Amino acid sequence: MGESVNKRREWVGRVVSNKMNKTVVVEIERSVIHPLYRKVLRRITKFKAHDEDNACKIGDRVRMVETRPISKDKHMRVVEVVEKGRGELG
Repeated sequence: MGESVNKRREWVGRVVSNKMNKTVVVEIERSVIHPLYRKVLRRITKFKAHDEDNACKIGDRVRMVETRPISKDKHMRVVEVVEKGRGELG
């Protein structure tokens, strides 16, 4: 057989909530162009991600990777904290 290539999707986003145990809510921001008016729109998607060490704080920028389903809503895992936040959003 050939070599198995790991094609897990990755996202970088900002932590907006860490109130749950071993879980953080991360928002991903992307820009899309409106099909008719050609205006750039900001779209925000929120994902729940598994944070094994409870290391993430609100405002941190984190890198997540897709993984097997951990719970009903969680299918992401935090790989690393890219940059520390100030502890608040904005």
